Amino acid sequence: MISRRQTLGLFGAAAATAILPTIRPARAAATEFRIGWQKNGVLALAKRRGALEKRLADKGITVSWSEFTSGPPLLEALGAGALDFGATGDVPPLFAQAAGGQLYYVGTYRGSAAGSAIVVRKDSDIKTVEDLKGKKVAFKRGSSAHNVTVKILRKAGLKIDDVEPIDLSPPDAAAAFKNGSIDAWSIWDPYLAIVEADPQTRILSTAEGIVPSYSYFLANAGFTDANGQVVSNVIDELAKVGRSAQGKLDDTIKELSEITGVPVDITRVTLTRAGADLGGVSTISDDAAAYQQALADEFYNLGIVPKQLKTGDIVWRPKAS
Repeated sequence: MISRRQTLGLFGAAAATAILPTIRPARAAATEFRIGWQKNGVLALAKRRGALEKRLADKGITVSWSEFTSGPPLLEALGAGALDFGATGDVPPLFAQAAGGQLYYVGTYRGSAAGSAIVVRKDSDIKTVEDLKGKKVAFKRGSSAHNVTVKILRKAGLKIDDVEPIDLSPPDAAAAFKNGSIDAWSIWDPYLAIVEADPQTRILSTAEGIVPSYSYFLANAGFTDANGQVVSNVIDELAKVGRSAQGKLDDTIKELSEITGVPVDITRVTLTRAGADLGGVSTISDDAAAYQQALADEFYNLGIVPKQLKTGDIVWRPKAS
């Protein structure tokens, strides 16, 4: 199954979350830029290369990093002012906004829908998505995997209430999947690629053709109101990092493998899936904004998000220079 060597670097981040409540609140005049990151993608590459540190140095701004294993706790910290910036999938911002978190959507990027899936063990008697009825399906509540689970079940004629949802972070879900205490696991890359490489694992359904793979960069509202140019510079620099990385993909695969501890062959899978493009970083597009509002409406109607949201109210666009 999933080896300790493959997962230690990724799953060891959980402890970092515990220290965040002690981080001081954001200040109006930026001298530090505090980033919450997960061990993948453009942010991981930017951290490795010191790209944001170099971009902000002449403004007298230092950069600090706090690692997370999923989006919900990251955005909780960001909305409370313990972070200034971070990246997550599509669902975490909905819960953060509903909870009154002070945050803005400031950028977006799209990955491969094949990088999210529901998996089962190879010897499982679950052969189709319909067979999940009454089964224990693990995913982190409020994460992008929550949305993927809802949509995959719906395509099969099931509702989320037809399964037994188990709220687990990726590290805990990995252990539960290994010991057989859950029947299925809804998860995203690079965790998906790790478990997918195990011959004892079988993909039940990916999100291809079911869920567009939108992810978002978010920033603390107070920080952004006071330091909009900093946020613009960061999005611009991440786009440059992404384009450079996509243009030298073989080198990037090796680099990201070193960052995550995930073997090169598995990292290659994540970065060469259909639709994967590290260079696709931008400010919020109209399509991304419309998608997020539709998702908010859907999750409210399903009773998952507790209040009706106007996601457009927290979409930030840089001022024309």
